Amino acid sequence: MRIARIDDLHADAGWRTFSFLKLTTDEGLVGWSEFNEAQWNPGLTSVIRKLAQSAIGQDPRAVGRLSATLTAMTRMAPGGMVQQAIAAIENACLDVKAKALGVPVYALFGGPYRERLQLYWSHCGTFRARNHEFFEKVIGTPPLRTLDDVKALGADAVRRGYRAIKTNPLVFDGERPRMVNPGFGVVGLDLAHNYDAGLVSAITDQLAAFRDGLGYAAGLMMDLNFSLKPEGLVRIAHAAQPYRMTWLEMDVHEPRALAHVRRSCATPIASLEAIYGRRHYRPYFDHHAVDVAIIDVLWNGFLESVRIANMAEAYEINIAPHNFYGHLATMMSAHLCAAIPNFRIMEIEVDDVPWKDELVTVAPKIENGELLLPVGPGWGAEVNEEAVRAHPPKQPR
Repeated sequence: MRIARIDDLHADAGWRTFSFLKLTTDEGLVGWSEFNEAQWNPGLTSVIRKLAQSAIGQDPRAVGRLSATLTAMTRMAPGGMVQQAIAAIENACLDVKAKALGVPVYALFGGPYRERLQLYWSHCGTFRARNHEFFEKVIGTPPLRTLDDVKALGADAVRRGYRAIKTNPLVFDGERPRMVNPGFGVVGLDLAHNYDAGLVSAITDQLAAFRDGLGYAAGLMMDLNFSLKPEGLVRIAHAAQPYRMTWLEMDVHEPRALAHVRRSCATPIASLEAIYGRRHYRPYFDHHAVDVAIIDVLWNGFLESVRIANMAEAYEINIAPHNFYGHLATMMSAHLCAAIPNFRIMEIEVDDVPWKDELVTVAPKIENGELLLPVGPGWGAEVNEEAVRAHPPKQPR
Protein backbone atom coordinates (compact mmCIF):
# COMPACT_ATOMS: atom_id res chain seq x y z
CA MET A 1 0.00 0.00 0.00
CA ARG A 2 1.35 3.42 -0.97
CA ILE A 3 0.22 7.02 -0.61
CA ALA A 4 -1.09 8.10 -4.01
CA ARG A 5 -2.18 11.67 -3.25
CA ILE A 6 -2.78 14.12 -0.43
CA ASP A 7 -5.41 16.85 -0.71
CA ASP A 8 -6.63 19.61 1.59
CA LEU A 9 -10.28 20.70 1.93
CA HIS A 10 -11.69 23.73 3.72
CA ALA A 11 -15.15 24.72 4.97
CA ASP A 12 -16.76 27.84 6.38
CA ALA A 13 -16.92 27.75 10.16
CA GLY A 14 -18.41 31.17 10.82
CA TRP A 15 -15.69 33.20 12.52
CA ARG A 16 -13.02 30.65 11.44
CA THR A 17 -12.34 27.87 8.91
CA PHE A 18 -12.46 24.09 9.29
CA SER A 19 -9.60 22.41 7.40
CA PHE A 20 -9.18 18.73 6.53
CA LEU A 21 -6.46 16.57 5.02
CA LYS A 22 -7.43 13.69 2.72
CA LEU A 23 -4.84 10.97 2.15
CA THR A 24 -5.66 8.51 -0.64
CA THR A 25 -3.75 5.26 -1.15
CA ASP A 26 -3.14 3.32 -4.34
CA GLU A 27 -5.55 0.69 -2.99
CA GLY A 28 -8.37 3.23 -2.66
CA LEU A 29 -8.27 3.43 1.14
CA VAL A 30 -8.70 7.00 2.41
CA GLY A 31 -7.38 8.49 5.64
CA TRP A 32 -8.55 11.78 7.13
CA SER A 33 -7.26 14.30 9.62
CA GLU A 34 -8.25 17.79 10.68
CA PHE A 35 -5.84 20.68 10.97
CA ASN A 36 -6.21 24.35 11.80
CA GLU A 37 -4.82 27.41 10.04
CA ALA A 38 -5.49 30.70 11.82
CA GLN A 39 -3.93 34.09 12.53
CA TRP A 40 -1.08 32.50 14.50
CA ASN A 41 0.01 30.06 11.76
CA PRO A 42 -0.75 31.64 8.36
CA GLY A 43 0.50 29.52 5.50
CA LEU A 44 0.11 26.14 7.22
CA THR A 45 -1.73 24.69 4.22
CA SER A 46 1.21 25.57 1.98
CA VAL A 47 3.64 23.86 4.37
CA ILE A 48 1.46 20.74 4.38
CA ARG A 49 1.37 20.67 0.59
CA LYS A 50 5.14 20.98 0.43
CA LEU A 51 5.81 18.19 2.94
CA ALA A 52 3.15 16.02 1.30
CA GLN A 53 5.39 15.75 -1.76
CA SER A 54 7.87 13.73 0.31
CA ALA A 55 5.10 11.46 1.63
CA ILE A 56 3.78 10.43 -1.79
CA GLY A 57 4.81 6.87 -2.59
CA GLN A 58 5.42 5.94 1.06
CA ASP A 59 3.59 3.22 2.99
CA PRO A 60 1.10 5.03 5.29
CA ARG A 61 0.98 2.02 7.62
CA ALA A 62 4.64 2.64 8.55
CA VAL A 63 3.40 5.83 10.17
CA GLY A 64 6.15 6.07 12.77
CA ARG A 65 8.90 5.85 10.18
CA LEU A 66 7.20 8.34 7.86
CA SER A 67 6.65 10.85 10.67
CA ALA A 68 10.25 10.45 11.87
CA THR A 69 11.52 10.95 8.32
CA LEU A 70 9.57 14.19 7.89
CA THR A 71 10.84 15.33 11.29
CA ALA A 72 14.44 14.61 10.27
CA MET A 73 13.98 16.55 7.03
CA THR A 74 12.81 19.62 8.93
CA ARG A 75 15.05 19.38 12.01
CA MET A 76 16.57 22.79 11.37
CA ALA A 77 13.14 24.40 11.93
CA PRO A 78 11.42 22.26 14.59
CA GLY A 79 8.01 22.90 16.11
CA GLY A 80 5.53 25.49 14.93
CA MET A 81 3.95 25.12 11.53
CA VAL A 82 6.39 22.39 10.49
CA GLN A 83 5.26 20.19 13.38
CA GLN A 84 1.61 20.95 12.67
CA ALA A 85 2.08 19.96 9.03
CA ILE A 86 3.80 16.69 9.97
CA ALA A 87 1.01 16.04 12.48
CA ALA A 88 -1.69 16.46 9.82
CA ILE A 89 -0.01 13.86 7.57
CA GLU A 90 0.78 11.53 10.46
CA ASN A 91 -2.78 11.64 11.81
CA ALA A 92 -4.24 10.79 8.38
CA CYS A 93 -1.81 7.86 8.11
CA LEU A 94 -3.02 6.53 11.46
CA ASP A 95 -6.59 6.64 10.18
CA VAL A 96 -5.52 4.58 7.16
CA LYS A 97 -3.59 2.06 9.26
CA ALA A 98 -6.46 1.51 11.69
CA LYS A 99 -8.95 1.17 8.81
CA ALA A 100 -6.69 -1.35 7.08
CA LEU A 101 -6.75 -3.42 10.28
CA GLY A 102 -10.46 -2.81 10.87
CA VAL A 103 -9.97 -1.31 14.33
CA PRO A 104 -10.33 2.12 15.99
CA VAL A 105 -7.14 4.15 16.33
CA TYR A 106 -7.15 3.83 20.12
CA ALA A 107 -6.95 0.04 19.74
CA LEU A 108 -3.47 0.49 18.24
CA PHE A 109 -2.34 1.96 21.57
CA GLY A 110 -3.86 -0.49 24.05
CA GLY A 111 -7.21 1.27 24.44
CA PRO A 112 -9.87 1.87 25.24
CA TYR A 113 -9.30 2.77 28.87
CA ARG A 114 -12.84 4.20 28.98
CA GLU A 115 -15.99 4.38 26.84
CA ARG A 116 -17.38 7.73 28.02
CA LEU A 117 -15.44 11.00 28.24
CA GLN A 118 -16.50 13.89 30.47
CA LEU A 119 -16.67 17.14 28.49
CA TYR A 120 -16.41 20.80 29.33
CA TRP A 121 -18.07 23.57 27.34
CA SER A 122 -15.19 25.64 25.96
CA HIS A 123 -15.25 29.40 25.28
CA CYS A 124 -18.54 29.58 27.16
CA GLY A 125 -19.76 33.10 26.47
CA THR A 126 -16.47 34.12 24.88
CA PHE A 127 -17.36 33.92 21.20
CA ARG A 128 -20.92 35.06 21.89
CA ALA A 129 -19.37 38.31 23.11
CA ARG A 130 -16.66 38.63 20.47
CA ASN A 131 -18.84 37.66 17.49
CA HIS A 132 -22.22 38.70 18.84
CA GLU A 133 -23.82 39.55 15.49
CA PHE A 134 -23.01 36.14 13.97
CA PHE A 135 -24.11 34.22 17.06
CA GLU A 136 -27.38 36.06 17.48
CA LYS A 137 -28.38 36.18 13.80
CA VAL A 138 -26.97 32.89 12.44
CA ILE A 139 -26.80 30.55 15.42
CA GLY A 140 -29.65 32.14 17.36
CA THR A 141 -28.02 32.40 20.78
CA PRO A 142 -29.49 34.84 23.33
CA PRO A 143 -27.72 38.21 23.60
CA LEU A 144 -24.93 38.45 26.13
CA ARG A 145 -24.96 41.99 27.53
CA THR A 146 -24.89 41.83 31.33
CA LEU A 147 -23.56 39.72 34.16
CA ASP A 148 -27.10 38.44 34.64
CA ASP A 149 -26.83 36.99 31.14
CA VAL A 150 -23.60 35.27 32.24
CA LYS A 151 -25.42 33.76 35.21
CA ALA A 152 -28.20 32.54 32.88
CA LEU A 153 -25.63 31.00 30.52
CA GLY A 154 -24.07 29.06 33.37
CA ALA A 155 -27.48 27.74 34.40
CA ASP A 156 -28.22 26.79 30.78
CA ALA A 157 -24.98 24.81 30.57
CA VAL A 158 -26.02 22.77 33.60
CA ARG A 159 -29.53 22.22 32.20
CA ARG A 160 -27.94 20.85 29.02
CA GLY A 161 -25.99 18.29 31.00
CA TYR A 162 -22.54 19.88 31.06
CA ARG A 163 -20.75 19.51 34.38
CA ALA A 164 -17.99 22.00 33.59
CA ILE A 165 -17.43 25.13 31.49
CA LYS A 166 -14.44 27.24 30.52
CA THR A 167 -14.53 30.91 29.66
CA ASN A 168 -12.16 33.80 28.91
CA PRO A 169 -11.95 37.28 30.49
CA LEU A 170 -14.89 39.53 29.57
CA VAL A 171 -15.27 43.15 30.63
CA PHE A 172 -18.81 44.54 30.94
CA ASP A 173 -18.16 48.26 30.59
CA GLY A 174 -20.38 49.20 27.64
CA GLU A 175 -23.46 48.18 25.69
CA ARG A 176 -21.83 44.80 25.07
CA PRO A 177 -18.99 42.98 26.84
CA ARG A 178 -15.46 43.00 25.48
CA MET A 179 -13.22 39.94 25.35
CA VAL A 180 -9.92 41.02 26.89
CA ASN A 181 -6.64 39.32 26.07
CA PRO A 182 -3.82 41.88 25.92
CA GLY A 183 -1.16 39.30 25.05
CA PHE A 184 -2.81 37.30 22.29
CA GLY A 185 -4.01 39.60 19.54
CA VAL A 186 -3.61 42.96 17.87
CA VAL A 187 -6.68 44.50 19.57
CA GLY A 188 -5.65 45.91 22.94
CA LEU A 189 -2.18 44.38 22.65
CA ASP A 190 0.12 45.11 25.61
CA LEU A 191 3.64 43.98 24.79
CA ALA A 192 4.65 44.30 28.45
CA HIS A 193 1.78 42.07 29.66
CA ASN A 194 1.32 44.30 32.69
CA TYR A 195 -0.98 43.63 35.63
CA ASP A 196 -4.27 45.54 35.49
CA ALA A 197 -6.35 45.86 38.67
CA GLY A 198 -9.46 46.67 36.62
CA LEU A 199 -9.11 43.44 34.68
CA VAL A 200 -8.88 41.44 37.89
CA SER A 201 -12.09 43.06 39.16
CA ALA A 202 -13.85 42.27 35.88
CA ILE A 203 -12.66 38.65 36.04
CA THR A 204 -13.92 38.15 39.59
CA ASP A 205 -17.30 39.67 38.66
CA GLN A 206 -17.52 37.29 35.70
CA LEU A 207 -16.50 34.25 37.77
CA ALA A 208 -19.02 35.15 40.47
CA ALA A 209 -21.82 35.34 37.89
CA PHE A 210 -20.89 32.01 36.33
CA ARG A 211 -20.57 30.33 39.72
CA ASP A 212 -23.99 31.66 40.68
CA GLY A 213 -25.51 30.17 37.52
CA LEU A 214 -23.57 26.90 37.59
CA GLY A 215 -24.27 26.16 41.22
CA TYR A 216 -21.85 24.65 43.70
CA ALA A 217 -20.94 21.38 41.98
CA ALA A 218 -20.18 22.22 38.34
CA GLY A 219 -16.62 22.78 37.19
CA LEU A 220 -15.46 26.30 36.32
CA MET A 221 -12.31 27.18 34.36
CA MET A 222 -10.91 30.37 32.87
CA ASP A 223 -8.25 30.62 30.15
CA LEU A 224 -5.95 33.66 30.31
CA ASN A 225 -3.75 32.54 27.40
CA PHE A 226 -0.65 34.77 27.10
CA SER A 227 -2.25 37.78 28.81
CA LEU A 228 0.04 38.59 31.73
CA LYS A 229 3.43 38.20 33.33
CA PRO A 230 3.68 35.94 36.42
CA GLU A 231 2.96 38.86 38.80
CA GLY A 232 -0.48 39.38 37.28
CA LEU A 233 -1.16 35.66 36.96
CA VAL A 234 -0.49 35.15 40.68
CA ARG A 235 -2.83 38.01 41.60
CA ILE A 236 -5.62 36.63 39.42
CA ALA A 237 -5.11 33.13 40.81
CA HIS A 238 -5.50 34.43 44.37
CA ALA A 239 -8.55 36.51 43.42
CA ALA A 240 -10.16 33.49 41.71
CA GLN A 241 -9.77 31.17 44.68
CA PRO A 242 -13.21 31.84 46.29
CA TYR A 243 -14.94 30.60 43.11
CA ARG A 244 -13.68 27.00 43.46
CA MET A 245 -11.97 26.83 40.08
CA THR A 246 -11.40 23.49 38.40
CA TRP A 247 -8.35 25.22 36.98
CA LEU A 248 -6.97 28.54 35.85
CA GLU A 249 -5.36 28.17 32.43
CA MET A 250 -2.45 30.25 31.19
CA ASP A 251 0.45 30.13 28.74
CA VAL A 252 4.02 30.94 29.81
CA HIS A 253 7.07 29.97 27.76
CA GLU A 254 9.27 29.65 30.85
CA PRO A 255 8.82 26.53 33.03
CA ARG A 256 10.23 28.06 36.23
CA ALA A 257 8.02 31.14 35.94
CA LEU A 258 4.91 28.97 35.56
CA ALA A 259 6.06 26.82 38.47
CA HIS A 260 6.32 29.98 40.57
CA VAL A 261 2.69 30.83 39.77
CA ARG A 262 1.56 27.34 40.73
CA ARG A 263 3.48 27.38 44.03
CA SER A 264 2.10 30.80 44.90
CA CYS A 265 -1.59 29.86 44.99
CA ALA A 266 -4.07 27.13 45.79
CA THR A 267 -5.93 27.46 42.49
CA PRO A 268 -5.06 24.53 40.17
CA ILE A 269 -3.04 25.50 37.07
CA ALA A 270 -3.47 24.08 33.57
CA SER A 271 -1.18 24.94 30.68
CA LEU A 272 1.04 23.78 27.78
CA GLU A 273 -1.42 23.82 24.87
CA ALA A 274 1.14 25.86 22.88
CA ILE A 275 4.07 23.51 23.61
CA TYR A 276 5.42 20.96 21.13
CA GLY A 277 7.02 17.60 21.84
CA ARG A 278 8.26 15.69 24.86
CA ARG A 279 11.55 17.60 25.04
CA HIS A 280 9.70 20.87 25.60
CA TYR A 281 7.07 19.42 27.94
CA ARG A 282 9.67 17.76 30.18
CA PRO A 283 11.08 20.95 31.80
CA TYR A 284 7.56 21.91 32.88
CA PHE A 285 7.09 18.47 34.40
CA ASP A 286 10.54 18.58 36.07
CA HIS A 287 9.65 21.90 37.69
CA HIS A 288 6.14 20.70 38.68
CA ALA A 289 4.69 23.68 36.84
CA VAL A 290 1.19 22.35 36.11
CA ASP A 291 -1.65 20.40 37.68
CA VAL A 292 -3.10 19.54 34.24
CA ALA A 293 -1.09 19.28 31.02
CA ILE A 294 -2.94 20.39 27.88
CA ILE A 295 -1.99 18.51 24.68
CA ASP A 296 -2.99 19.47 21.14
CA VAL A 297 -3.31 16.36 18.95
CA LEU A 298 -3.57 18.42 15.77
CA TRP A 299 -0.32 20.23 16.54
CA ASN A 300 1.81 17.46 18.05
CA GLY A 301 0.45 14.51 16.10
CA PHE A 302 -1.20 11.52 17.72
CA LEU A 303 2.00 9.52 18.22
CA GLU A 304 3.79 12.29 20.09
CA SER A 305 0.63 13.19 22.01
CA VAL A 306 0.49 9.64 23.42
CA ARG A 307 4.17 9.84 24.32
CA ILE A 308 3.66 13.17 26.10
CA ALA A 309 0.69 11.76 28.02
CA ASN A 310 2.68 8.70 29.04
CA MET A 311 5.52 10.91 30.26
CA ALA A 312 3.03 13.05 32.20
CA GLU A 313 1.76 9.91 33.92
CA ALA A 314 5.26 9.27 35.28
CA TYR A 315 5.06 12.70 36.95
CA GLU A 316 1.55 12.02 38.35
CA ILE A 317 0.03 14.58 35.98
CA ASN A 318 -3.27 14.12 34.16
CA ILE A 319 -3.83 15.50 30.67
CA ALA A 320 -6.63 17.20 28.77
CA PRO A 321 -6.76 17.68 24.99
CA HIS A 322 -6.75 21.13 23.40
CA ASN A 323 -9.80 20.87 21.16
CA PHE A 324 -11.57 23.99 19.91
CA TYR A 325 -11.93 22.70 16.35
CA GLY A 326 -14.45 20.69 14.30
CA HIS A 327 -16.03 17.29 14.80
CA LEU A 328 -13.23 15.26 13.22
CA ALA A 329 -10.73 16.86 15.61
CA THR A 330 -13.09 15.98 18.47
CA MET A 331 -13.01 12.36 17.35
CA MET A 332 -9.21 12.44 17.11
CA SER A 333 -8.90 13.94 20.60
CA ALA A 334 -11.36 11.37 21.94
CA HIS A 335 -9.10 8.58 20.72
CA LEU A 336 -6.21 10.11 22.69
CA CYS A 337 -8.38 10.25 25.82
CA ALA A 338 -9.26 6.58 25.31
CA ALA A 339 -5.68 5.48 24.66
CA ILE A 340 -4.07 6.70 27.91
CA PRO A 341 -4.86 6.18 31.60
CA ASN A 342 -4.29 9.72 32.92
CA PHE A 343 -7.25 11.55 31.34
CA ARG A 344 -8.73 14.54 33.18
CA ILE A 345 -11.52 16.06 31.05
CA MET A 346 -12.09 16.88 27.37
CA GLU A 347 -12.67 20.26 25.72
CA ILE A 348 -15.44 20.75 23.16
CA GLU A 349 -17.06 23.70 21.40
CA VAL A 350 -20.80 23.74 22.12
CA ASP A 351 -21.64 27.05 20.44
CA ASP A 352 -20.95 26.45 16.76
CA VAL A 353 -22.19 26.77 13.20
CA PRO A 354 -25.45 24.87 12.50
CA TRP A 355 -23.92 22.92 9.59
CA LYS A 356 -21.10 21.45 11.69
CA ASP A 357 -22.74 18.00 11.91
CA GLU A 358 -23.09 17.85 8.12
CA LEU A 359 -19.33 18.02 7.57
CA VAL A 360 -18.70 14.50 8.91
CA THR A 361 -20.33 11.15 8.26
CA VAL A 362 -20.75 10.44 11.98
CA ALA A 363 -21.17 13.32 14.42
CA PRO A 364 -19.96 12.90 18.02
CA LYS A 365 -22.65 11.52 20.29
CA ILE A 366 -23.05 13.36 23.59
CA GLU A 367 -25.13 12.21 26.55
CA ASN A 368 -25.37 14.13 29.83
CA GLY A 369 -22.22 16.09 29.13
CA GLU A 370 -20.22 13.01 28.17
CA LEU A 371 -18.89 11.99 24.77
CA LEU A 372 -19.57 8.39 23.82
CA LEU A 373 -16.39 6.89 22.44
CA PRO A 374 -16.47 6.33 18.64
CA VAL A 375 -16.40 2.63 17.78
CA GLY A 376 -15.86 2.44 14.02
CA PRO A 377 -12.50 1.75 12.33
CA GLY A 378 -10.02 4.59 12.16
CA TRP A 379 -11.29 7.76 13.80
CA GLY A 380 -14.87 6.46 13.54
CA ALA A 381 -15.93 9.21 11.13
CA GLU A 382 -14.97 10.59 7.73
CA VAL A 383 -15.37 13.96 6.09
CA ASN A 384 -18.47 14.58 3.99
CA GLU A 385 -16.83 16.17 0.96
CA GLU A 386 -20.15 17.25 -0.58
CA ALA A 387 -21.07 19.16 2.58
CA VAL A 388 -17.62 20.76 2.72
CA ARG A 389 -18.00 21.99 -0.86
CA ALA A 390 -21.45 23.35 0.00
CA HIS A 391 -19.89 25.62 2.65
CA PRO A 392 -16.81 27.23 1.07
CA PRO A 393 -14.62 29.15 3.52
CA LYS A 394 -15.24 32.87 3.96
CA GLN A 395 -12.42 33.75 6.34
CA PRO A 396 -8.94 34.46 4.89
CA ARG A 397 -6.32 31.81 5.64
